[in-house]
Amino acid sequence: MALFHFGKKKEEKNVSACACSCDCPTSDAGERMDVCCPQAQNGICCIKVLGAGCKSCHEQYENAKKAVQEMGLSVEVEYITDMQQVMAYGIMSMPAIVVNEKVVSMGKVLKAEEVKKMLQKQGC
Repeated sequence: MALFHFGKKKEEKNVSACACSCDCPTSDAGERMDVCCPQAQNGICCIKVLGAGCKSCHEQYENAKKAVQEMGLSVEVEYITDMQQVMAYGIMSMPAIVVNEKVVSMGKVLKAEEVKKMLQKQGC
């Protein structure tokens, strides 16, 4: 005997994975598409460093800011230490770097040059 659920189907909202709130195009899965948003620079609209506020995490934040500055991007690097926000990304070790809402590095401090290379790979 099968059980059926009658009623309204739950509406799924397609929320942009991009935190720049510019309504970047997204796929059906809610992932940011390869089309750059108008506010993105080199395909990057948001960069976050996740950490606990320790020396290593702060060093990663400074290295990320330096890399962004050297690349000439006007994208702000956020430093997030709120553990609820950090855990929402599912990271297992800190520091972590998030680009366009995708975790691209975790568990090690990248030098500014390494961050630049990683950002170039993430861009459009």
